[in-house]
Amino acid sequence: MKNFTVGLVQMGFGTDPDENTRRAVEKVGEAASKGAQIICLPEMYRTPYFCQHEDFAMFDLSETVPGPSSEAFSIAAKNHNVAVIVPIFEKRAPGVYHNSALIYDADGTLLGIYRKMHIPDDPAFYEKYYFTPGDLGFRAFTTKHGRISTLICWDQWYPEGARLSALRGAACLFYPTAIGWHPDERERFGTAQHDSWRTIQRSHAIANGVYVASVNRVGHEIQREGDAGLKFWGQSFICDPQGVVLAEASIDEEEILIADIDMRHLETIRRNWPFLRDRRIDAYGDITKRFIEE
Repeated sequence: MKNFTVGLVQMGFGTDPDENTRRAVEKVGEAASKGAQIICLPEMYRTPYFCQHEDFAMFDLSETVPGPSSEAFSIAAKNHNVAVIVPIFEKRAPGVYHNSALIYDADGTLLGIYRKMHIPDDPAFYEKYYFTPGDLGFRAFTTKHGRISTLICWDQWYPEGARLSALRGAACLFYPTAIGWHPDERERFGTAQHDSWRTIQRSHAIANGVYVASVNRVGHEIQREGDAGLKFWGQSFICDPQGVVLAEASIDEEEILIADIDMRHLETIRRNWPFLRDRRIDAYGDITKRFIEE
């Protein structure tokens, strides 16, 4: 397996979906010019984060496949010879919507779709109202440049998803994300919340011997007048199979992160920390249970 270079596009989003798409396409080109071969956008890049409230009208922000995003990024991928991960609000059928990611290869071909498996329901993150849980499982995709997996935001807290993706041969796990602070809680809980988010993803890299690339949005988004809104904390990062952070973005600026995926380093780490070798696959049957009561 050959080495490849990944790029993360950390950005903020306005209320015009077409303008968000235009700017994102432009930034994919910029990332490609910096050497990125596989490029990932933040979760639901085309709109503000509308899940702060349950609002019937927000379903109108969804898009089909093919649709505006698939058309724009198929062309961008081919023009720049890059693979692109494009997270969208997918309309699968009337009344059936998903939080999804489209994976385009460097020739513009749609390799497949990942649909977010874990759906949160927290204050200002009311995703269960909008999204049907994914039904495609945890997938890996072989692009022209390398084999990767993508999961989405709330998935990043679950070791099972990371493990199953790594077992499918992914060298890098991408986590497109929309995560932030409730502004009135930031002073008290903000440091611990961000540290937990960063730590859990670094632990996936270590436990599975893979690279992890997590890309967040930035900006203070207020959905309704009078709300506190959400302050997205940025700080996108890429880490290696030891959890060493190779690149990290700021809290509030739009940035493009670039890092190399070194397959020789990945194999060296797995030889010395053979977690996959020593797994007791004969003893894990209970993992599929909700809870174990003795």
